[in-house]
Amino acid sequence: MIMQNLKGTNDYVGKEQALRKRVQAALRDMFELYDFEDVDTAIVNELDFLTSKYAGGEEIVKEMYRLNDQGGRQLGLRYDLTIPFAKVIALNPSLEFPFKRYEIGKVFRDGPVKRGRMREFLQCDVDVAGIKGPEAEAELMQLAVDVFRKLDIPIVLRWNNRRFLGEVLAAVGVPDKDALSVMLTLDKLAKIGLNGVKKELADKGLDAGVTDAILEWVEGGNPSLEEAADKYGIRERRGALEAYALQEMIRTLGLEQVCVFDPFLSRGLSFYTGTVYEIFDAAGGLSSSLGGGGRYDAIIGQLVGTEDSAFPAVGLSFGMESIMALLENRCIEKTAASVVIVPVGVTAVEVLQTAAALRANGVRARLDTSGRKLKNILASVSSSGIRYVLLLGESEWKAGKVRLKDMEERTEIEVSMDEAIYLIADKWLSSI
Repeated sequence: MIMQNLKGTNDYVGKEQALRKRVQAALRDMFELYDFEDVDTAIVNELDFLTSKYAGGEEIVKEMYRLNDQGGRQLGLRYDLTIPFAKVIALNPSLEFPFKRYEIGKVFRDGPVKRGRMREFLQCDVDVAGIKGPEAEAELMQLAVDVFRKLDIPIVLRWNNRRFLGEVLAAVGVPDKDALSVMLTLDKLAKIGLNGVKKELADKGLDAGVTDAILEWVEGGNPSLEEAADKYGIRERRGALEAYALQEMIRTLGLEQVCVFDPFLSRGLSFYTGTVYEIFDAAGGLSSSLGGGGRYDAIIGQLVGTEDSAFPAVGLSFGMESIMALLENRCIEKTAASVVIVPVGVTAVEVLQTAAALRANGVRARLDTSGRKLKNILASVSSSGIRYVLLLGESEWKAGKVRLKDMEERTEIEVSMDEAIYLIADKWLSSI
């Protein structure tokens, strides 16, 4: 048997894992700064729930991992964190609204693998339930800008309103039954180009005049929201009004340089009802999106059997694997211990006692009981960048003392354990 990871999965160790944890910590800190509450949802769910008409749509359901348990029940692994969040709202009627949650957890999709796209991957989601107005979307856009500023990644956030896009397509004569299919084709414009869009539209069996009208709109470049609304006489339609309201907020908040209107964006998931957005690397170093989301007002209401709009919701997902693909070359050192404890004639129990005292005071301690020569241990510590070494000799231990070596200042002193803790903790804490 050849031991290897399944395609699309990975193990993370050393500096790579250290960087991943730092990125997750940065995201978590920002989510909590924005007052989102941490939630943890189930990975395994009923298959009927994950494939229901209220769930992720045909495209994503195709990529779902399916399994049976020993009781013969049909189950599936979660493919995103949005549908499980909708379930949390449906199962907890006592929640106070608006409810803001974040979740960082693994999801699974049996789809194509490429740089920034895995089959087992970490999603980092924020969602707001209970707010109908565009202020929810605007706050999530602010959050996205702040997150990527903290990560020092320049971004462009492309946004649209799916209801508005449907109004444009209706105005040019696209039948309701074909609207979603046409949206998905337009959404791939940047990926497959104009010729690819023409080919896909030709295969849909639309009226030739309708196809020509769509292509005329696409070939016109990137029309502004106002230009599109005026051209097709839909300025007073609901989707257009929603888009205008959000656009005004974006301008007022000074986000218009980062948050750019994209009239062809729709995203692949069928549950989006209004605003949609997707985040890309502004420098063009990665083609995969760094995150995306949108408004999904109908899912929760349909799950609990109330009116579709009873639980308005909007969310944003950050793509951890795509972010890591951009940051993979950054030099982030693995977090090192603050002190290495070396026994020189004392027992293992006494070493553990010393380590416990240090850790109780918040100092990260490493034990070296390798039995190597002291000069080799000190050389290894010095090369690793760790500042302190505690030498535990038998005679010093009996006297209640330790020898503290400062590898940076190249000094060695004999002090009490309390004095050693004070010196190490004080200088260590002042450096972080």
